[in-house]
Amino acid sequence: MTKLLFLLFSGVKLSKLLLSGGTMLLSVLLYATLYGWRYAVGFVAMIVIHELGHFFAARHRGLPAGLPMLIPFIGAWTSLEKMPHDAETEAFVGLGGPLLGAVAATGCYLMARSWNIDWLLAISYAGFFLNLFNLIPMLPFDGGRITAVLSPRIWFAGVPIMVGLFLYRPSPMLLLIALLAAPQLMKAWKYRADSEEAQTYYAVPARVKWEYAAYYLGLAAFLAMMAHDVHEMLGAARHLGGDA
Repeated sequence: MTKLLFLLFSGVKLSKLLLSGGTMLLSVLLYATLYGWRYAVGFVAMIVIHELGHFFAARHRGLPAGLPMLIPFIGAWTSLEKMPHDAETEAFVGLGGPLLGAVAATGCYLMARSWNIDWLLAISYAGFFLNLFNLIPMLPFDGGRITAVLSPRIWFAGVPIMVGLFLYRPSPMLLLIALLAAPQLMKAWKYRADSEEAQTYYAVPARVKWEYAAYYLGLAAFLAMMAHDVHEMLGAARHLGGDA
């Protein structure tokens, strides 16, 4: 009986591993048809590393987490089998993704500059931009999970950012995100400092709130600076290539 249970458990774990790997492979194949295999591999790697940041952060806090799953052209997620028990834990898990993603993008950037490889530079830009985009202070973004440690009402700061992005570059994906965000914004609107939820889930010491605010702003500033600078480098590289 014990052996049977072990085999069943092993089979479940193997199926999850194969499913996760399959979504990664499918993503690489589809992105490769548009951008070439080198960029596709690097781009998917940036997404996976970001999700692994959430995975490791969750495991560090004792939360069972599933392997990353990807849906090409839609997004990726790391499922939690047990939800965080307080806002600080949720912020910690939320911060893990963009933090590890920023490290990966920086490593790719340094390699691109050292070896003078433009496609690596393009991958690093994708990494910087994707992680910056995920820091929008609104659920379902990671930024919403991080800033909720301050107050759920801070999610309204993400509204003008989303509106500006949509006006700049209209996208059905942004509309889908807006639909997902709407119930959370309603929750933030109803949030009260004297509610039971505020006294329990969101009861975080002021010192911890300031720490996460510093982490969030510092990481956002770094990613914004790097995304801007790398974008300029890529533009200059394309200009030189056109002149040649």
